[in-house]
Amino acid sequence: MVSYDALNEGVIKGDGSAVEAEVNRALNEGAEARDILAKGLIGGMSVVGERFGAGDMFLPEVLMSAHAMHQGLDIVKPLLTESGEKALGSVVIGTVEGDIHDIGKRIVGFMLEGNGYEVTDLGTDVKADAFAQAIEEHKPDILGMSAMLTTTMPNMGKTIDLLKEKGLRKEVKVMVGGAPINEQYARSIGADGYAPEAGSAVELVKKLLAE
Repeated sequence: MVSYDALNEGVIKGDGSAVEAEVNRALNEGAEARDILAKGLIGGMSVVGERFGAGDMFLPEVLMSAHAMHQGLDIVKPLLTESGEKALGSVVIGTVEGDIHDIGKRIVGFMLEGNGYEVTDLGTDVKADAFAQAIEEHKPDILGMSAMLTTTMPNMGKTIDLLKEKGLRKEVKVMVGGAPINEQYARSIGADGYAPEAGSAVELVKKLLAE
């Protein structure tokens, strides 16, 4: 029976070399790549998400954990592809036009990847057209938009309106987040859900995919 405690701990502590060593050890002991992902990497990032949400971990530590998780992910991803393992779902994320805030969105992306979702990050200052193009190209299950400024919030609604115009709105669930956003605003622009922080974003994705 392979133990994933040390791998969990490596992710939580943001120790990339320990994560790589533990992933390779588990593979040598005959562990399946999907179990290493679910029980080791996702297990560790779930704890990180809980601690970050509770205020027991801070941004630099979360970014270190995410980087360490990615080092392990780089080893198991090709093995998952070979075995025909599919991601739990696909998400396109980006910060809306006029807004260059990146860190919150990146953490959401890291947490989603760590939980087995395929993530395409369009970056910051993403125009409505670029979101629509990404949906046509990647055909994601979910679109996630972030805004950290009250002045850029309307670009979320503008993007949703464009998706309707292009006949893409029914193809994708839309979730929004960011400091000035709340549940009421999300509903007012026609989004399917709102997440106040990274941990709840993962739960919201699960919920939207189950609908």
